[in-house]
Amino acid sequence: MTAQPSEYHRRVAAQKRTSIIEAATKLFLDSGYDGTSLARIAEAAGVSRATLFKQFTTKAALFEAIVTEYWRVDDEEAPLPEPGNLRAGLETIGRRYAALLTQPGMAALFRIVIAEVPRFPELGEAQFALGKMPYFESVRRYLEAENAAGTARLDDAETAATQFLGMISNYVFWPRMLLARWEPDDTAVTNAVDQAVLTMLARYGTPGTHGA
Repeated sequence: MTAQPSEYHRRVAAQKRTSIIEAATKLFLDSGYDGTSLARIAEAAGVSRATLFKQFTTKAALFEAIVTEYWRVDDEEAPLPEPGNLRAGLETIGRRYAALLTQPGMAALFRIVIAEVPRFPELGEAQFALGKMPYFESVRRYLEAENAAGTARLDDAETAATQFLGMISNYVFWPRMLLARWEPDDTAVTNAVDQAVLTMLARYGTPGTHGA
């Protein structure tokens, strides 16, 4: 019978995984994806090569783990809002999305992909398939549920989700790709989300969904 790892060993393994992901993100950004070896990542993370290879057998697998980690949303701690109150649901989703995009490291992840995708298109595919798309799909499903509940009126949930997330990211995130000092404060971010919600309510809300 194989012994199960103790809570202590699971915690240590998780800490090492975090160290590896953080070190890899920094090295990919500083030296490029192609110019960064797994050996350098292990050294920067303070782990042995054997430990790194045990968790990530290839550089591609490590990059996929980085994408998944940065886009991860705990469904138990942060489930999608229940349909029935479009305004409250959009406010919740919008604030979570803004927090996700402004977390430390997210801008660096996008910069890595943008810089390397001409030579390594698989990085862009991983970012889209493992990160952006699953999150987008969760928002699309929420809007479809609101439509089914009669609290939203829309023909195309995909378009509506694109519009909503785009209004938020175009203010809180994309300027960071060009402006190193773009750091809107919490009030400005909240206002951007609130304005996006109001726009969605005006376009897709049914009577009674526009109130506070």
